[in-house]
Amino acid sequence: MTNQNINCDTQVVEITDLSVMRSGTQVIHDINLSISCGEFIGIVGPNGGGKSTLILTILGILKPETGSIKIYGHQPISKNVIGKISWVPQTSLNLPNNVRITVRELVKLGTLKRANFLHFWKKNHSLVEKTLQLVGLEDVANTPISSLSGGQRQRALIAKALVSEADIILMDEPMVGVDRESRNSLLKLLDSLCHEENKTIIMISHDLSTIKQTVHRMIYLEETIRYDGSNSDFPDLSELAELRGIDATHENLTQINNEIKQSNLDIITIVPAKKGDSK
Repeated sequence: MTNQNINCDTQVVEITDLSVMRSGTQVIHDINLSISCGEFIGIVGPNGGGKSTLILTILGILKPETGSIKIYGHQPISKNVIGKISWVPQTSLNLPNNVRITVRELVKLGTLKRANFLHFWKKNHSLVEKTLQLVGLEDVANTPISSLSGGQRQRALIAKALVSEADIILMDEPMVGVDRESRNSLLKLLDSLCHEENKTIIMISHDLSTIKQTVHRMIYLEETIRYDGSNSDFPDLSELAELRGIDATHENLTQINNEIKQSNLDIITIVPAKKGDSK
């Protein structure tokens, strides 16, 4: 599945001076971002900070107010980009229990994006089986998707994205509802796809600790990019608050905390009485 034609020094996504409006409100502005082949990027930030808006604009679903996005030098929805990007939205994990589709059938749907689906059916069949093996689902290939665990279901959705042979995979909160063991193996799988398959992965997550332990590069987005760099240099909580423009409520909070630690006084928590409690 490795694409030997891609030079991973290549910039696969170029975003310049991007601003996007939604429902008459500017959600993101002044976004400048370059993403190279083979990068595993984690985008973090508060709800409403613009993470999903950025992803939807990269996909071409939303249009820029100003600025531009180029994927391999082309517009997001141009014919030169078709098949190069795959999206795993958060809602795709919430499949109804009455959906009668097996793991293999779900993964095979990913081949429908390919223009040569009918002519090269045998090749696609082989690709589906190889992808099932890659994500470790060959033993449950004929199992209904509704019977899988959260981790297995997420693997199936990733396999569906991979079987399209897309070079760039966009993921929105892919670890929601996934148990710890499955989460760790999934993240290792995604990392290996970047290193061994030359995939470029852009993942949105609210799990800051997981992102810091996993991705190659972190982006903190809140209306605009407030941090873009390595995991090791990502700011701590107080520095992050400063980046967000949040001032400390108590200027002498550190001094107060130190005085409390040094004192031998018991700390008493006073809870207001509820209505009806005896006085």
